[in-house]
Amino acid sequence: MGRVQDKVCLVTGGAAGMGREHVLLLAEEGARIVLTDLNEEAGQATAAEIKAMGGEAIFIKHDVASENDWKVVIETAIDSFGKIDVLVNNAGVFVVKTIQETTAVDWDFVNNVNTKGLFFGVKHVLAAMEKAGGGSIINISSIYGIAGASNASAYQASKGAVRIFTKSAAVEYAPYNIRVNSVHPGVIATAMTAEIMADPAATDALLGGAIIRRPAEPKEVSWGVLFLASDESSYMTGSELVIDGGYTAT
Repeated sequence: MGRVQDKVCLVTGGAAGMGREHVLLLAEEGARIVLTDLNEEAGQATAAEIKAMGGEAIFIKHDVASENDWKVVIETAIDSFGKIDVLVNNAGVFVVKTIQETTAVDWDFVNNVNTKGLFFGVKHVLAAMEKAGGGSIINISSIYGIAGASNASAYQASKGAVRIFTKSAAVEYAPYNIRVNSVHPGVIATAMTAEIMADPAATDALLGGAIIRRPAEPKEVSWGVLFLASDESSYMTGSELVIDGGYTAT
């Protein structure tokens, strides 16, 4: 038996990068996967990979900033698997600009995906989880939702909002046996950061005060997501799981 055996796990941004690692690990541990993304080709490929290893998975093309898309995703997931046990709000975007360079368009783009999209997900999954008798919602925030940094004001505002919204939802829905926690990754080695990581000096600067002087592999964050998705974390809600190589310790 896997650690999330037969749980239905819905993961946004699950086609590539960190999200892909989340869905693969959850599937390895027995979950039935609903993965969503805007990248249809990569999403279908990831779902096919899960099926090839004997798992169950469906892919749904999904713009998380669209409330109507969320309604369709939740309905499709329930039609396919009968329930939703776990929601991993993983989809996110990033804009690197100073505050003065950041436009209203930049601000809305980042916050529509990272904050409003996450809100829609939580809002529309709650009824399904209430009906199922409970569930686990895992909101991917960031160390930049805890600590300040330059050139990321829109992103930091969005991830700070995720952090406190998670606590609000945890308080409100604890009576329904719905747990809500946030995950705060540090610097992760993904395609998004590959160009920076090719420069040792840039990598060192990006790592900031991290005590472990390397970026994390995506799966090192996925282990934390798996823990929060599983019944092993049954007494955790409103918590912040920080996976940052000690970045926020100094």
